[in-house]
Amino acid sequence: MAALRLTSGPTRWVVLAAAVLAVVVLLLTVPLPTPLEVRDRVAALGVWAPVTFLLVHAVVTTSPLPRTAFSLSAGLLFGPWVGLALCLVASTVSAAAAFALVRRLGGRAARRLGAGRVRVLEERISARGLLAVTSARLVPAIPFAPLNYTFGLTSVRWRHYLGGTAVGLVPGTSAVVLLGDAVTGTLSPSMLAVFAVSGAIGVVGVLLCTYAPTAGTAEPEE
Repeated sequence: MAALRLTSGPTRWVVLAAAVLAVVVLLLTVPLPTPLEVRDRVAALGVWAPVTFLLVHAVVTTSPLPRTAFSLSAGLLFGPWVGLALCLVASTVSAAAAFALVRRLGGRAARRLGAGRVRVLEERISARGLLAVTSARLVPAIPFAPLNYTFGLTSVRWRHYLGGTAVGLVPGTSAVVLLGDAVTGTLSPSMLAVFAVSGAIGVVGVLLCTYAPTAGTAEPEE
């Protein structure tokens, strides 16, 4: 009870202000490594650093947790090329794991939902599997993990899903990894252009897969 009373009322704000002040003092007095020094320390760990990063990235991003932090960290810790390779491999592995899990648990659930817009949309996406997956991956606004689960509920083929994922992740992942690498002072001015252009292409592809009928697919019922 005493501890509870200590952190109530004005005392709570005093404790919070003291904690913030302590953090500021530490940041100003304790020498922190520069980004390049951090990268050198990671490199000194040898092969275990990228292997551990890849495994943790793949396992964690199978869940709904976002992968942006990993992409930024990869650019900072490993540089643009190694960081990009690690992120693409880890993201493809985690996407495959999530797809397989949902496919096993939920099957092709969207196809069994009966007539209507959902079934027709599923048929259009599955008929253009590679285009649908690649386009969706190119759109930065579509979250990574929910997209994995959604495709797992469709009849998209494995080869289309993996191929579209591997290709579609490249532009957006490259942009974020380069942003992490930019902390070291090597920002590429073409980063935002690549990000915007790939996202626009992805939106066009998603709209095409969603609204353009395929041969043998009826219009959705109202």
